Amino acid sequence: MRRIAVLALLLCLALAGSGSRADDIEVRDIDLRFAEEGLVLSADFAFEMNPRLADAVKNGIPLYFVVEFELSRPRWYWFDEKTLARQMQLRLSYHPLSRQYRLSTGLLQQSFPSLQEAQGVLRRLRNWLLADRSVVFAEAEYEASVRMRLDRALLPRPFQISALTNSEWHLEAQWKKFPLRLGPQPPAPVESRDSTRTESR
Repeated sequence: MRRIAVLALLLCLALAGSGSRADDIEVRDIDLRFAEEGLVLSADFAFEMNPRLADAVKNGIPLYFVVEFELSRPRWYWFDEKTLARQMQLRLSYHPLSRQYRLSTGLLQQSFPSLQEAQGVLRRLRNWLLADRSVVFAEAEYEASVRMRLDRALLPRPFQISALTNSEWHLEAQWKKFPLRLGPQPPAPVESRDSTRTESR
């Protein structure tokens, strides 16, 4: 009986973990192009913050979101070559004295009167500089990948432990992959099968 109870407990933990599949955030409308300053990325992310996360922010627990970008070059004779990898961290917090939500990245920050307005900006990534004009890419076919996730490693320690088995603390997108042709000149457009697009200027 004791062995059955242990197995039942392990099964419950496994099921709790399986509820945290990385499909809570949808990556939409990717625009990767060369601008005057270099290679820039814009993208939209579709998600809703569940009540547990909303309450956590309202009660003074900052949430850290990470946008990740990777550019790799497929090679038939060896592992793919990782050409570029970038991360952007966004911090969402609430300040009770001003009753304002604050979204910050690096030295930049914006304040909002409501969580809905802060989420609206969090969902829209615009003109993220991935590589400046000094970076020269080999003329080849590449694969680009984009995703956003809640960084649970930056939660306070008690919440990190809860996040291991509670799917309400999981908010993550699967990698969105699409082909891209780059070279010394501005890239030629390559359309993917969905709304992902690339443009050249």
